[in-house]
Amino acid sequence: MLKALQNAGNKSVTTVSRTEAKDWLPDGMRHVRMDLSDPPAAAYEALGRPDVLIHLAWGGLPHYDSYHHYEIELPSSYRFLKALVYQGLPSMLCVGTCFEYGMRNGVLDESLAALPHNAYAFAKDSLRRQLEFLREGKSFQLTWARLFYMYGTGQTPGSLYGQFSAAVERGEARFPMSAGEQLRDYLSVENVAQNIVELAMRAPDAGVVNVCAGSPISVRTLVEGWALERKWDGVLALGQVPYPPHEPMAFWGSSAKLRRLLESAT
Repeated sequence: MLKALQNAGNKSVTTVSRTEAKDWLPDGMRHVRMDLSDPPAAAYEALGRPDVLIHLAWGGLPHYDSYHHYEIELPSSYRFLKALVYQGLPSMLCVGTCFEYGMRNGVLDESLAALPHNAYAFAKDSLRRQLEFLREGKSFQLTWARLFYMYGTGQTPGSLYGQFSAAVERGEARFPMSAGEQLRDYLSVENVAQNIVELAMRAPDAGVVNVCAGSPISVRTLVEGWALERKWDGVLALGQVPYPPHEPMAFWGSSAKLRRLLESAT
């Protein structure tokens, strides 16, 4: 994400987290230490009165069925974002999830009604709805970037990519995984970050937008591709891990709206 923000050109960027700035924070970027669950009274001023906010913060993952999502994360995020709007924030991009579509198979586009099937998706969709209601009384621009799957450096150790990378680095000869026949929509983390930044800066007030590749790939094919890239000559131990119960067997996103928005903004 930081690299994508750097590539955005001559823009002033402020990052926000509960912790101090990391050593790898690029030169020229400002960092503000702030607890979003207990922000200062003048949070918008403390952030430098930004033209647009990209809201990524969300805890409790990957525990998708935890009550934490709607008991802690949902009210905390809404209070923070509402306060910024009332203090003058004109535009925001918030990150959602493809799980908001629920247990549907096939191609998923933004015209489909949300049917969240787990606590995480329910909380995310509820935040979107709350912000849309807020706009009825307070004017601001809202883009809801509904993320599908991603892979790449920086992912948690428990992610598929994280587990595979660790197995390769340990020199293991086998990688236990599911049968791999499920169809998913994957983008690299670099492409996901670039799309988020471009939407925030070039396509404000776009409503719900799928951030996805727009085409399905089997998980087995995906991991086989990683193995080739890493020159790993081990064996995929297929069928050793059950399919996740919180996911449909075959679904992917439509990227038509994403492409249209970014092409029209050039």
